[in-house]
Amino acid sequence: MYKKHQIGKSGEELACKYLKDNNYGIVERNFSCLQGEIDIIAYDIQNKELVFFEVKTRTNFNYGFPSDSVNKQKKRHILRSVEYYLYSRNMQNVFVRIDVIEIVLNKGKYKLNHLKQVF
Repeated sequence: MYKKHQIGKSGEELACKYLKDNNYGIVERNFSCLQGEIDIIAYDIQNKELVFFEVKTRTNFNYGFPSDSVNKQKKRHILRSVEYYLYSRNMQNVFVRIDVIEIVLNKGKYKLNHLKQVF
């Protein structure tokens, strides 16, 4: 499990760098509650939206694209976590979006794909 955890953390670091380079302000990382976990919460400066990111990192395509693992159950946990986050921060009338960032690491190089408003 340690290697998977390390790969996931590397992916989140790459995702944060990508977001900062593309006009997003990082609000919070690894928000956790009973409903689930959100990898990255950032503010899209250009579109004035609060964006909740699920980051999926893989080292190969043996099990499909990284985003394929965001199944119905995972989506439900993310939605509940987003709702709780907004409720706990007393945030009403805020434009929000849920995105997935998929990253494939291979021999020190990586490919990143940002999927906007996936559900």
